[in-house]
Amino acid sequence: MRPFPAKPGPWGTPVLLGIPLDQNSSYLRGPARAPKLIREALQSDAWNLTTETRVDLATPGLWEDAGDLTDMHADSYGRIETAIGAILDAGKRPLCLGGDHSVTYPILRAVGARMKDVTLVHFDAHPDLYVNFEGNPHSHASPFARILENRLAKRLIQIGVRTLNAHQAEQAKKFGVEIFEMVAMPDPVALKLAAPIYVSFDMDALDPAFAPGVSHWEPGGMTTREALHYLQALPGPIIGADLVELNPTRDEKGFTATVAAKILKELLGKMIVG
Repeated sequence: MRPFPAKPGPWGTPVLLGIPLDQNSSYLRGPARAPKLIREALQSDAWNLTTETRVDLATPGLWEDAGDLTDMHADSYGRIETAIGAILDAGKRPLCLGGDHSVTYPILRAVGARMKDVTLVHFDAHPDLYVNFEGNPHSHASPFARILENRLAKRLIQIGVRTLNAHQAEQAKKFGVEIFEMVAMPDPVALKLAAPIYVSFDMDALDPAFAPGVSHWEPGGMTTREALHYLQALPGPIIGADLVELNPTRDEKGFTATVAAKILKELLGKMIVG
């Protein structure tokens, strides 16, 4: 991981960090290869770096890139938590590129140790609330169970879900999770969100027509525009975020990496403008 200067701003400069880990994927491997490809798509000459909120990400000093974590098979959770802690302790805000969704738990361990009353806004086709999945308590299908068990977020709002089974519905009831399924999507204002906000965006929240490069195809999802509408409606400040579950092995011609780069671009812009 490349070093970054410790010059805290009012809410801190967003710092991009790649987490190339997919050892907790339950179906297909591949998301560990995603951070590099999302960066390449973001920096493509096919478009410019101005966001829809008129933030020019090409302006020096607006955000930083700390590179990718390495050696992710040796105490990967500890390495993630330490890296996120270093970003936060420098007065900055992490924006992480996964990797599978299991990375959100160690990220929130670092965030929760330093910040209370976090509102966690989670975009996904799946609730990821299993006590464990296929015997793995750290599966990418379980991070939000671990987060809530350890009281790392005050409130969890899940948007775009369309795979809610009986076990996860029971988990949601136990922890007071607010799940908004695709069949009943709310007006963003009705969510009454309060800062500080952490955003976790799984690429399979989008319909496969818009993001086919994911491990778990689940038709009936959000359009790219619907997802951007929710992200742009979030109140600030966003104190951290992750973008996960792009699987390059299913991403023909890099189309989904470009969609992920668009989500990243607008998340960065949103974090910068507050």
